[in-house]
Amino acid sequence: MTSITEIAPDIYRISTYDPKIDMQFIQFLVKDKEPLLFHTGLKGIFSIVHDAVAKIIDPSQIRWISFSHFEADECGSLNEWLSIAPNAQTVCSPIAAFVSVDDFAIRPSKIMQQAEVLNTGKYNFQFHHIPQVPHGWDAGLFLETSHKTLFCSDLFHQFGDVEAITESDGCD
Repeated sequence: MTSITEIAPDIYRISTYDPKIDMQFIQFLVKDKEPLLFHTGLKGIFSIVHDAVAKIIDPSQIRWISFSHFEADECGSLNEWLSIAPNAQTVCSPIAAFVSVDDFAIRPSKIMQQAEVLNTGKYNFQFHHIPQVPHGWDAGLFLETSHKTLFCSDLFHQFGDVEAITESDGCD
């Protein structure tokens, strides 16, 4: 089951729940002049995620593709997305580009330096290289600077089919 939640204006959380492992796979989509997809998902769920993205924008219009670290659940379908979005480019840390992404992907990536900003139109995403957090030496995350929306992955992982947390941590 896949759900779409607008977590900030024109920023969407796409969540695909797999009950066999009681886990969600999450992507973030920014609907903007230069759309950004953060996490592609596993190759096996490409069609599901593609269909969800198509409810928001034309998937061929994606300009930027990024992920927190190089693992199948974050970027397994990267080449499928690059194939259908001719102007798309992967955005990642220098280590990710060197040790994985540029060897795996069908097009070279845009390397982001610490605190560098990626502008998608109305949004600015500041890149933070965070080696070993949550667990990959190539790890990085984006912080959208206006609404303070954080794009990361396993750092806030929860088991179950849970709603997006958009205002607080849910703890009392």
